Amino acid sequence: MADSLILQIDDFEVDVLTGIYSEETGKPQPLRFSIAVRMKPADHYAPDTPLTASKNYMDLKFAASEALSPGVHFKLIEAVADHVCETLFVQDDRVEVVTVGIVKLAISENGEKIGMTLTRERR
Repeated sequence: MADSLILQIDDFEVDVLTGIYSEETGKPQPLRFSIAVRMKPADHYAPDTPLTASKNYMDLKFAASEALSPGVHFKLIEAVADHVCETLFVQDDRVEVVTVGIVKLAISENGEKIGMTLTRERR
């Protein structure tokens, strides 16, 4: 098995315009993101290895927040996840696979985690 590096951010919440029902449209909904990025690692990480040998974790957070176009309404959270994947692929050629999990917090009645996970490989 080849070496791989997984960078991740879990339980990051952002308000996003999403939904198909009338009560969902026109106002942002809170979404909880978990994002994992698989990339080829450096051959070795010494104590003085620069950040350029990896990827800034904040890029993952950016892809699920500021990179989402303001005012754009995503009917499906799958479309939100797809946008996050594409943003991360464009940011860095070393990204091989992106997994985005999204939980729709507004529809939970008893603490359920209702949502989806999309995994995309670089094409």
